[in-house]
Amino acid sequence: MSIVLTDFARTRLFPRTPRGNTIQDCTAEVFEHYLNDHAPMQMLDGYAPFCKLHVHANWTSTRCLTVPITADNRHLLRSAYEARNSRELPVLVRWFEGVQAPRADYLLPILYSRAQLEKEGTPIDADWGVVGCLYTAEPAEIPMAPITMLRNALGVEEGGSGVPLDREAYRRAVAFWDSNANWRP
Repeated sequence: MSIVLTDFARTRLFPRTPRGNTIQDCTAEVFEHYLNDHAPMQMLDGYAPFCKLHVHANWTSTRCLTVPITADNRHLLRSAYEARNSRELPVLVRWFEGVQAPRADYLLPILYSRAQLEKEGTPIDADWGVVGCLYTAEPAEIPMAPITMLRNALGVEEGGSGVPLDREAYRRAVAFWDSNANWRP
């Protein structure tokens, strides 16, 4: 099985100006080589047949993606309308400022099949393409953000995957994201 980083993932996981809430202590090339040279601890099914998650012990100092919302930190939540790239419409997002997450115990690269990436207009020269990565305390997937589920249901032309909305998965995601948020340095 061969794995490459998509341009979408490369710019989000390894930005030109490094940030404390992205992958630390390695380059995009080293990350890609690691995924090809080290078998995952386990492989999880993603939200659709073309999506898989590989569970790796965190070999970096990368911190968890999310922080629980508490009475002590709620006042540090911020929000804005943002787009992930210039082709997508801005959506409402929220995050913590002034909070730092603990070091993640696991990295879970999110992989899409070559066929799905081609359908989305991102051909690759490998079996699988990394479209994102979760940094977690447990070797398990955190729920996809509800807005990402909605974008996926809108279709490829709106930056999604074309997978219809799963109402139960959406409700589970809302429950998680109602009490957790991403953080920014």
